[in-house]
Amino acid sequence: MITPSSPNQVKNKLSSILNFKGRKAEQAKQVIISAAITRDSIENKAKKFSISPQTARNYIEQTTIDKMTEKIKKLSIKKLKKRIKNHRPIKISIDWTSIEYYGKPVEGIGGSKQGYAWNYATATTQINGKTLVLALTRITKGMSKADIVKTLIEQVLALGVKISLVTLDAGFYSVDVLKYLSQFKFVVAVPVGDVKVHHDFDGIYRTRSKGKDRVAFRLIVHHRVRDGKREYFAKGTNLDLPKYKVVRLYNEVRTPIETSYRMVKSFLIFTSSRSWVFRLFVFVLAILIYMLFMFVKGKMSREDFRLFLILLFLFDNINYFYEYSFNALKSLFNTLDLFSRG
Repeated sequence: MITPSSPNQVKNKLSSILNFKGRKAEQAKQVIISAAITRDSIENKAKKFSISPQTARNYIEQTTIDKMTEKIKKLSIKKLKKRIKNHRPIKISIDWTSIEYYGKPVEGIGGSKQGYAWNYATATTQINGKTLVLALTRITKGMSKADIVKTLIEQVLALGVKISLVTLDAGFYSVDVLKYLSQFKFVVAVPVGDVKVHHDFDGIYRTRSKGKDRVAFRLIVHHRVRDGKREYFAKGTNLDLPKYKVVRLYNEVRTPIETSYRMVKSFLIFTSSRSWVFRLFVFVLAILIYMLFMFVKGKMSREDFRLFLILLFLFDNINYFYEYSFNALKSLFNTLDLFSRG
């Protein structure tokens, strides 16, 4: 355990997230981290730290993002240490997130419901009320849904954990994904329009694909009443559990994910950059800051955590706030120490 003697020590360790080197490295770190925690742009923050926006962006373009993702995994392993040691399996959720892009198509851009977007996928798990990011990947042109799912699951297994259940949203529903998932226990949301079952149902369903690509699985269709009308939802699974338990289990695993993604996106640097490297860096940095919060969740509110970081990076005199927050931040200090050793 480390015992920080001053706010600057904490600040230096948080800056160690970024492995920048060079004459302007420290200013670049301050610009980038402060832009992330205030949801601002590089241009606005660069003015305060006497560095040009382009210099800060150059540091980002030279970053080895793989090292940043390894730090995310280190944090997850730290939280999963007991489970790994005791061979206790985990439930994971695989999700697709799109960050909308308005402009001409560029390298790395993909499609979304609204038009163009930078697309990413993650695998997460929930431990003691905290949602941890275990794996992530940028979705590139030509990647199939099965490629994405396989990439994420292989990353999770590489951490040394066992998987007891995989849950996925309807965006991943496909014959190839169902075939790959057959080696695990799974629940995947299914678009009701694809299966054309608009009534309560629980039985074996065969996909409508032609030829050898057809696959059979257990289909559950359930409903809820909204404004006096029935709304139907479908799940595909290989679990041997009562219908209501499958639906409840799916919701328990996936419900926290939406809140987590909202918080991750609250740490995204505001940018109109057309560089996929820059965009990926921004997303990974947001996840890193989010993961730091997971280590103090329950001891410090999300608002206090953000305020602490803002004061740390944007104000000179924060001793009053530092003293107030010291005890609640012990877990965060230990986490930052993990970064500095990495």
